[in-house]
Amino acid sequence: MLLSLISLDDCEISIVTDAVRQWCSERKLDIDSTEGRRAVTIAVDLVQTNTPHETFFAELSAQMARD
Repeated sequence: MLLSLISLDDCEISIVTDAVRQWCSERKLDIDSTEGRRAVTIAVDLVQTNTPHETFFAELSAQMARD
């Protein structure tokens, strides 16, 4: 999981971790669960494609709901 964060700067890491923690917390999931790890992967992809910060969590939630 941490390897996917290496290529990000501090701000991007913060965006990813904040969104994933919120997503996992709302669903009462551990961040180290299968779904938590999947959320990290999707969040890294979103931050690398410059998803706007104001829609980041909503987009993460939408993508997690699709699969």
